[in-house]
Amino acid sequence: MEFSLCCFDGALPVEVTLDDDNGRYTIRKSDRSGEYFNSPRELIQWVKTYFHEEEFCYPHEFRGMLAKLTEYEINGTYSF
Repeated sequence: MEFSLCCFDGALPVEVTLDDDNGRYTIRKSDRSGEYFNSPRELIQWVKTYFHEEEFCYPHEFRGMLAKLTEYEINGTYSF
């Protein structure tokens, strides 16, 4: 599962990747710095703690990402 979100503070989008098949749980911020996690739960908790809807150009996309991440957190899977 990958998300690319337009952010007000940079030219590059924020990218959130939760890839169980390859064990990749990463965030690339709009300033090109990043965060790497050992589990999907760590990534989801970080997103919920440090990202806020008002930082993004399209808040509905952010809310959609949160909904998918929450679904994954609850069910251990997600639907498209």
